[in-house]
Order: sequence, then C-alpha cells, then structure tokens
Amino acid sequence: MTLDRAREIIAQQLTFGSGYNRNAVRLLLGEIQREHGLGAADKLIQEFDLEFRFGLRPGMDLTRVGR
Repeated sequence: MTLDRAREIIAQQLTFGSGYNRNAVRLLLGEIQREHGLGAADKLIQEFDLEFRFGLRPGMDLTRVGR
C-alpha cells in the first residue's frame, strides 16, 4: 500500500471515530510498518494526531496486529 493511499483511508476512518475505526487504523498502520518501516507509521500517527484520537503512540509495534 502506498503512503498516499494510507492517508486517504486514515482520513476517512477519522470521520467516523468509533472503536471499529480505531481497529481499522491499527491494521493499516501495521501494514505500513511491515512495508515501509516504523518511521513511516510514526509519521502518519503524528500527522493525524492518532495518539490523541485513538491512543496510538509513535514507536508502537503494530506489525503483529491482525496476524
């Protein structure tokens, strides 16, 4: 998945803001970490303020989410 596509999906998930959307974002960030590395996922977490919105902190290992 490209980082631009990930941004689109995260932005869409934030419009809903439920627990299900949090899980969707966690799955997506796990995929980004596996494909692009921890730094790429951390940038998305910071860009969308996901620590405040969903409690997702930079540096979290999400590579095993959904596996």
